[in-house]
Amino acid sequence: MSPFAGFSRAFYGHPGRWAVGTAKTLACCHLIWTYGYSVGPASGPSMLPTFSVAGDWLLVAKRFRGGRDVRVGDLVVYRIPVEPADEAVKRVMGMPGDYVLVNSPEGQSDLMIQVPQGHCFLVGDNLPASRDSRTFGPVPLALVRGKVIAKTWEWIVNPMDAEDAEAPV
Repeated sequence: MSPFAGFSRAFYGHPGRWAVGTAKTLACCHLIWTYGYSVGPASGPSMLPTFSVAGDWLLVAKRFRGGRDVRVGDLVVYRIPVEPADEAVKRVMGMPGDYVLVNSPEGQSDLMIQVPQGHCFLVGDNLPASRDSRTFGPVPLALVRGKVIAKTWEWIVNPMDAEDAEAPV
């Protein structure tokens, strides 16, 4: 008999108990990931200088899904209306009933609109490099996936800085 047999029996217990414990842990992780929080990258130049080009990692609270309790100035993750499989991060500039000035990315028009009910107006921090509500109009609140509550893993060095993003290719 192994000298670790007693330890192994006490530590792991009955195999069924270990399987149930593993299933409970996986179920809790699934619930937290689906309904609580998620961590994901933000990449691209549209949110400079708030987020780096190569991608900062963001902690997203999903309790704000569907635009619930979102306010002007918040950063949200949303499904892009013209590309539903993709998500992006933008800043809320207008909520239902608010008036916003739409300066098209090409600078061709200055138009004041009222954000319709059930929609929000989202804009990137780096206006010339952002494809946002100025391009495809107000975004339905149902497409809001969550609110950014923290920038995480900042110790990971970003190999690209703001000057590199603006350099011509």
